[in-house]
Amino acid sequence: MEPRIRRIRAALDILGAARAHKLAGVLTRGIGVIFTLHHVRPDDGRLFAPNKLLEITPEFLETVLGALAEADYEIVSLDEAADRIERPGERRFASFTFDDGYRDVRDHALPVLRRHNAPAALFITTAFADGTGDLWWLNLEYAIARLDEIEFEGERIKAATVEEKYAAWYQIYWQMRAMDEKRMRAEIETLVRRSGAQIADITRELCLSWEELRALCDDPLVTIGNHTVSHYMLAKHPEAVALAEIADAQSRIARELNVVPRHFSYPVGDPTSAGPREFAMVRDLGFRTGVTTRLGVIHAVHRNHLAGLPRVSLNGYFQEKKYAEMFISGLPFAINNRFRRLNVN
Repeated sequence: MEPRIRRIRAALDILGAARAHKLAGVLTRGIGVIFTLHHVRPDDGRLFAPNKLLEITPEFLETVLGALAEADYEIVSLDEAADRIERPGERRFASFTFDDGYRDVRDHALPVLRRHNAPAALFITTAFADGTGDLWWLNLEYAIARLDEIEFEGERIKAATVEEKYAAWYQIYWQMRAMDEKRMRAEIETLVRRSGAQIADITRELCLSWEELRALCDDPLVTIGNHTVSHYMLAKHPEAVALAEIADAQSRIARELNVVPRHFSYPVGDPTSAGPREFAMVRDLGFRTGVTTRLGVIHAVHRNHLAGLPRVSLNGYFQEKKYAEMFISGLPFAINNRFRRLNVN
């Protein structure tokens, strides 16, 4: 586990022991919360799992739903969430969103949500639905898992043990994230070749196909959203490229699924990946909402910033009810954001 995650857990444990989220929640909960999820599947027990933050178990999803019920949240679609943001009511809302279009969402998340009559939005990356997209973060994990030593940026990095692999991941991943995206993906491809990792069919294995997505479109609880063509970090690309990533995905989804998405999710979604330029694109293209991965709950002030909404990640490193309750309270994000309700710059 990354040292940063250990520090966050320790801080949350201190806040929880003091019941700070119970006391402050009335001020920090806002009017609702939009959750970010990726994978929902049983824990496979693998020791080296640096992308574990992107996966939770079906049991934890049940736990979150229970915590929301106890806190008297109403689970709504993104369309309804947008209505509630524009015209807040007395009851708080929660919305579930799933990025990338993984098959395990259909197999493990949707059955849980259906039992609770809980709507969800699936944000589709069209290249992933084609089975050809680049799941670069998984490719990097697979490469490091196979290598005992890594040559990167003129340095030889040990990666023989699980501990060394995690240390290598944190060093390499964050250095790569600072790169131009084209170069980053090329560097990962080089590491994959050196490792001998077999990744040719991984996207097809993990992601829903167009045929499978068409079947889900008949589900009244499912909303289809746009997550670009290639999952590019849009802010790292020229405006024309970023615009085409959004617009071309929109037309492809409409053609394949007979659905015109009204909601957009920015790939990666942090401030280095999406900012005011991208928010303006999403507004100009007519989307009702754009969701980021900037951490925070929804406040009434977000009615003027529907193209840059924050979300709360249901994170694989925090799969306990006490953390779910903390996240629903909004207190950790209020502290992280220095009690600013907006983070859209």
